[in-house]
Amino acid sequence: MRRLTITVAQLNWYVGAIESNAARMLAVMQQQPPTVDLLLFSELALTGYPPEDLLFCDDFHRRCQQQLQQLAAATQQVALLVGHPWLVEGRLFNAVSLFWKGECLIRYYKQCLPNCGVFDELRYFTPGSNNGLIDFKGYRLGLLICEDLWEEAPLEALTAAGAELIVSIHASPYDRYKPRQRRRLLARQARQSARPIIYVNQVGGQDELLFDGQSLVYTAQGECCYRFCQFKEQIATLCFQEQQFTAGPPASRALSLTAQCYQALVLALRDYVTKNGFRRVLLGLSGGIDSALTLAIAVDALGSEQVQPLFLPSPYTSALSGQVARQQAATLSVNLLELPITPVMQAFTQQLQPYIAHDKTGSVTQQNIQARCRGTLLMALANEQNALLLTTGNKSELAVGYMTLYGDMAGAFAVLKDVLKTRVYQLAHYRNQLSSVIPLAVLERLPTAELAPNQCDQDSLPPYPILDALLRCYIEQNQSPNALIAAGFAETLVRQVVRLVDNSEYKRRQAPLGPRVTSRCFGKDRRYPVTYSWA
Repeated sequence: MRRLTITVAQLNWYVGAIESNAARMLAVMQQQPPTVDLLLFSELALTGYPPEDLLFCDDFHRRCQQQLQQLAAATQQVALLVGHPWLVEGRLFNAVSLFWKGECLIRYYKQCLPNCGVFDELRYFTPGSNNGLIDFKGYRLGLLICEDLWEEAPLEALTAAGAELIVSIHASPYDRYKPRQRRRLLARQARQSARPIIYVNQVGGQDELLFDGQSLVYTAQGECCYRFCQFKEQIATLCFQEQQFTAGPPASRALSLTAQCYQALVLALRDYVTKNGFRRVLLGLSGGIDSALTLAIAVDALGSEQVQPLFLPSPYTSALSGQVARQQAATLSVNLLELPITPVMQAFTQQLQPYIAHDKTGSVTQQNIQARCRGTLLMALANEQNALLLTTGNKSELAVGYMTLYGDMAGAFAVLKDVLKTRVYQLAHYRNQLSSVIPLAVLERLPTAELAPNQCDQDSLPPYPILDALLRCYIEQNQSPNALIAAGFAETLVRQVVRLVDNSEYKRRQAPLGPRVTSRCFGKDRRYPVTYSWA
């Protein structure tokens, strides 16, 4: 009776940390019992994904080859399948190698190289053309790498060649609807090919990208028999016997879309901070919903002792803002520093008086001075504490330019960069369902920057439910202004919002990184010129 025992390692890799990534693989190999036949790692696991222009460094490939040799030598008890770059005769491939008894049984090159959205693989890699079929311990395994599974031809070729089990390794970034798309894809491909599929993904944050894990196992009938957890590392063993999976990990609990998004932001922040060598973060806590949610995420990601909020009131800051900021800080057990900016504002204004003497209270200049006073103080304290400064703005504000360069945009990581304002409220309500950490008054008050007397966001912007509906269509779905008007949005509103979005590109180019949680974020997904004319 044919039997294959396979361990799937869904792990969080560090980009560029070739030696430590390889050392971790060796450690996992050593932990496997003698009954395990094959150990699976994800796409480009050796280097982390995506290595980007590190791939242009010659030394990078020398180090990869050295570690691959060590990994191959260690495969005396268990075989190893690992993704890595491979440079041969001046051509670079996105490869996967199967090592056993010190030898490379097969090295397969990725055929379908994505070059859209967040992917730039044609910049680096040459498409492969070899067939990923290998006989291993009585089974014919078919190997694929990520995009190969999304296309029809590579899987059809493996099926025609007689593959009995498909192993597909991935570095598949998360977005709000990607898990559902993957499940549909795997069900269809397994059913059409009549072959079981093991889908291996990685987990963790890498700059603006986020990998959610959730590796999957599908039967030849297109049914999901095992699902790994989301946003967590997991190592689990599968038993494959006579074309059927007979054992595997218990199914992880399915998360709602809002719960997924929240956990994604927590993981993204934790990895960005820790992988870049920081221990602490700072943020401005204003008494508004965005900073309240950012604080909750930061504490969940790093712990209360590693989070430093600052309350920086101006003459226009309401008593309510101070009250709710103190309340939330106490609830989350963080030490809130209060640092009024009025003296700094007055110093700036006095210095500039000869040039802005006739400037009115509440003007853009006066508002921006306040925001930049706060940004300067926050950056100074971040420097002093060797901490990372978080910005708290959301995607709606970033879209229409409702933020201040070198003011509330000052910082290193924008946790809510890809979260529209209406979703900020959804996430805040979700977090309060876990435990009440965001004061009710924050959720109920009208959004305001408090940079001018009696100011509300809706003085300058359409109501957020309407604005966000437009932004989803224009930015995330890439619909044209004419299509938006035809869909029922008022023409004057469409022209106003589109003009605001297009004219704010120069600001977004100077914004910090933030985690991608939708199908189209500001960053790699959306690359518009700063200077252009579009009739």
